[in-house]
Amino acid sequence: MAHTETQPPVTVRTFAQRFSSTRRGARLARLLTAHQLTEWGVPRGAYGFDGATLVVAELASNAVLHGRVPGRDFALRLVYEEPSARLRIEVADTHEGRPAPRTDPEEVHGHGLALVAALSERWGVDERKGPGKTVWAECSLRRPEHA
Repeated sequence: MAHTETQPPVTVRTFAQRFSSTRRGARLARLLTAHQLTEWGVPRGAYGFDGATLVVAELASNAVLHGRVPGRDFALRLVYEEPSARLRIEVADTHEGRPAPRTDPEEVHGHGLALVAALSERWGVDERKGPGKTVWAECSLRRPEHA
């Protein structure tokens, strides 16, 4: 009799949606992210839930405010790797400009990327096919274990 090893299933869940480049579109991206996380079994109030939805809110807001090209939408993509409890957030727009964190603490506006950096494990900007860029962040939805 042959011995077969069973491996645990790899569970990766994805969500992708395009939104109008408006404040309403950015708000809807945040709300749908919260809804999608609960659908994937990550309840409101769970570790990382609020941080992840805040990262989406900031990246979507940036896409609307700084990445808007008239007549073009922005796109949100969420990839949730259930075994590692890691959420990858991608927001793509068609504007060529690259985001840059503000370095002057006296500035009233423009500290959203510092917030993204604080709430995510890492973040960055990638080229995309066609015009524009994709700004991404990876967030843990599992509380870190302390030694």
